[in-house]
Amino acid sequence: MQTQYFNEYSPALGRQMECKVYGHAGRPVIYIPCQDGRFYDFENFRMTDTWAPWIDSGEVMVCAIDTVDHETWSNPAGDARWRIERYEQWITYITDEAVPFLRRLANEYNHWEGYPGVMLFGCSLGATHAANLYFRRPDLFDGLLALSGLYTTEYGFGSYMDYLVYQNSPIHYLGGMPKDHPYIGLYNLKRAVICCGQGPWEVPEYTRHLKEILDAKGIHAWVDFWGYDSSHDWDWWYKQVVYFVPWLLGSDEAA
Repeated sequence: MQTQYFNEYSPALGRQMECKVYGHAGRPVIYIPCQDGRFYDFENFRMTDTWAPWIDSGEVMVCAIDTVDHETWSNPAGDARWRIERYEQWITYITDEAVPFLRRLANEYNHWEGYPGVMLFGCSLGATHAANLYFRRPDLFDGLLALSGLYTTEYGFGSYMDYLVYQNSPIHYLGGMPKDHPYIGLYNLKRAVICCGQGPWEVPEYTRHLKEILDAKGIHAWVDFWGYDSSHDWDWWYKQVVYFVPWLLGSDEAA
């Protein structure tokens, strides 16, 4: 498996940001780690083994990135306004820096011109970030695999609410989205999977609430609930990746 490590200065964040790209060709995917995780968790927790069939075959190339969770969602004692502003800077880093970088790399590796879309993948809080990015920017992202996420900012910001919090809380801004919003047509051109187990440490209520909103707005997504044995842990996320990725890559059926 071809791998490349990058360490670049981010103007949006005012700091160095590390990432690692796995693969030599194929559709670009951004992996967002679990809460307070690092880019190397994709490899250290053996998610590379799970994605290897599609990476090695040149169907996907995965870019594992870092978050700023420890400054934002995981810092409840900090000033809420500063934390959401910092999170918005991270969103800008993804949309204005990481995505163009990965698109250039995908175009170079695949000999494409102007490939528009990037898939997002995350588990736990990484799924929260991935879903937020997907629903906020359907012009940039063309696929989503969100496993065991929480789709409201209440987890990180409690009852604090302002415009920035609202626009980063999918349950809030999708709930308030008009049914004729042009983004809904864009969502429905793409494939999105939102999955949650119902076993230990899972909180499926957030996924159920999100599903109700998606159904009410006519937003197409595969929202799936696994059984009471399906826990909030890597072993189950491996199984879910194997099950859903074929469909996300264009197969008519899951594995």
